[in-house]
Amino acid sequence: MRDYLLIGLMLVASTVFGALIIFAAYLIRPKRSYPLKKSTYECGLETIGPTWVRFRIQFYLYALVFVIFDIETVFLYPWAVALDQLSTFALVEMAIFILILVVGLAYAWNTRALDWV
Repeated sequence: MRDYLLIGLMLVASTVFGALIIFAAYLIRPKRSYPLKKSTYECGLETIGPTWVRFRIQFYLYALVFVIFDIETVFLYPWAVALDQLSTFALVEMAIFILILVVGLAYAWNTRALDWV
């Protein structure tokens, strides 16, 4: 029961702290509005011409490949930590997982998804 009491106390403390921060921000906010405050801030300069610029699809592909491999390699960390407690089946399973990653990297490399040009 004491554990639940500590959790409840932490919940109350975090709620009160959040409410105090929001209240303090309300007190110190700027009161008057002016046109410059409502303008779009783009590196301190007003935009000239159209603001919507097309990007090449390769930038998105590169980011997508990075995110996929970055997230998949996160799965390697818990496996590496528990390696001495795992069986041979887990070793084979991770080898298959890494093989799938290598095949995906080879495919991305072959389709030139990683080229900037």
